[in-house]
Amino acid sequence: MESHDETGCQAPEGPILCINNCGFFGSAATMNMCSKCHKDIVLNQQQAQLAASSFESIVNGNSSRNGKEPVVAGAVDVQAAPVEVKIISTEPSSASSKPSELKAKEGPSRCTTCRKRVGLTGFGCRCGNLFCAIHRYSDKHDCPFDYRTAARDAIAKANPVVKAEKLDKI
Repeated sequence: MESHDETGCQAPEGPILCINNCGFFGSAATMNMCSKCHKDIVLNQQQAQLAASSFESIVNGNSSRNGKEPVVAGAVDVQAAPVEVKIISTEPSSASSKPSELKAKEGPSRCTTCRKRVGLTGFGCRCGNLFCAIHRYSDKHDCPFDYRTAARDAIAKANPVVKAEKLDKI
């Protein structure tokens, strides 16, 4: 007991319930609230401050720019090019309705090699086709994509050549 008097620290007598009566325990560090209630209170205070500051800026006549964007002074010459007018007919034609029907009748997705239905489990390849689990690898479907060139380009882009300037001899 004497050590408590020397340091000025006291142990809490018992657990403290949250002052919002949510059923959890609170602490003195969070104003006798649980962590969730404390976080909600702090968030509401921040939103109120943001709303008050935006309201003040509207009342005072300040724009959203706050003077950070440069103001362009002077005349700007803008020349308008002649506009080409295209006439679009509103009559339905038989040629324009056929592609939309093909898109609607496309049906389930299938493997490009074996035509097996893949649905959501299909694997897209870099060549742009969709494959099943058996044909997903490039050697199984004779992929035309050039992986070697793509890898060389990626390495060249990731590791640029760094060349120091020559030093002058004394």
